[in-house]
Amino acid sequence: MRSMTTAAVTSGADAAPPAASAAPARRRRPAAGLTAVPLLAFTAIGFGAPVLAMALGAFSVKDPATGASSFSFANLTASLHGPYLTALLGSVELSAVSAALAAVLGLLLAQAVVAFGSRTLRDAVLTGSGVLANFGGVPLAFAFVATLGNSGVLTRHLGLADAGWSLYSFWGLTLTYLYFLVPLMVLTITPALEGLRVQWHEAARNNGATRWQYWRHVALPVLAPSLLGGFVLLFGSAFAAYATAAAMVGSSIPLITLQIADAISGNVLVGQENVALALSLDMVVVAGLVMAVHLPLQRRSARWFD
Repeated sequence: MRSMTTAAVTSGADAAPPAASAAPARRRRPAAGLTAVPLLAFTAIGFGAPVLAMALGAFSVKDPATGASSFSFANLTASLHGPYLTALLGSVELSAVSAALAAVLGLLLAQAVVAFGSRTLRDAVLTGSGVLANFGGVPLAFAFVATLGNSGVLTRHLGLADAGWSLYSFWGLTLTYLYFLVPLMVLTITPALEGLRVQWHEAARNNGATRWQYWRHVALPVLAPSLLGGFVLLFGSAFAAYATAAAMVGSSIPLITLQIADAISGNVLVGQENVALALSLDMVVVAGLVMAVHLPLQRRSARWFD
């Protein structure tokens, strides 16, 4: 009996420290939650407020006689018809094509860097990619015009104009977008490529698989969510690009960002500001649909790299 009592007292004494330490843990959780308040506030102010203002303006119509605003779907309807719909589809096409090409080229370049195995080369490529991924806008447009424009250096020396080349076209703009999209893909996919385990390749090789079979049945399925995530990021970057296209092609290629600028500035019709907000809301919806496809696949791939 005495031994049982002693054991009970001992077990009770041993159990006391976790109970005592549970209280500080519970006190730490609210404190940890408070650290996220500045981030949530910044997100609400920086992203929530503009989206709310955009939605309110997109569904508001002002009476030209009285100046009173009323709820209406007229702006949203107008944004999905005529030249606005053409611009939306043109932006989707340009973004999808340039993002797909950049995803393939970026994957090949990143795999070459990872397979080479040099830390110095990896750091140099990633550093250069970080710089080039942020080189866009008017300077990029000027660089391409001076190089591949109608009177560009390469255009004159290689006789590209005689072969039918034009920088101020869909494929010319796609080539320009690749300049900053490919480095962005390299930055995105390199960590995923480095996460591929050597044991997977060795196991496939021991079972008689060729290198192509390994990539087709093992590596690419594992990388698929990361590739899709990179494609989504590239698509969004190309979809939202404005300055490069505005400086290089103007209104010769219908793009939704250019239509928004024209509607706000009144270059087409005066008083189309709310139509511009509806077009911006269309862009948000397109981006949301793409992200809705990406997030479940991203969660599915996370277990492979844990």
